[in-house]
Amino acid sequence: MDELIAELKKRVDFKKTLVIGDVVLIAADDPQMLAFAVVTDISRDSSRKDEWWHVKMQMLSVPLQAMTWTLRMEQMCGLEMFTMGGKNRFMAPVRISYGDVVEKPPGKDGSQGKRNKKDLPGLRIVK
Repeated sequence: MDELIAELKKRVDFKKTLVIGDVVLIAADDPQMLAFAVVTDISRDSSRKDEWWHVKMQMLSVPLQAMTWTLRMEQMCGLEMFTMGGKNRFMAPVRISYGDVVEKPPGKDGSQGKRNKKDLPGLRIVK
């Protein structure tokens, strides 16, 4: 798995931070797989003393599958490999270039707008 992650880091432009709406690349050791998912929500796990986050994702597969993983910042941003049920996993946000302007999600009235990438919200730690 270490070799696979090293090779992915050479070939894929990963981001350093994770925000809602990001596409993540997920690698698993058993079963062996590479898959993409889109992050739909990130919320603090208040039941734990340390900083853990519930990361809700929609797997980009047929059929679409929703899942929630509880991870630390280093795990959800691709800084470290982790295990689930004793099986190795890796997850990292992928940098996708859209140009200088991205579409805003539709408003409640259905209107569309545009905003600069720098105006997009980011994940911040609140203690």
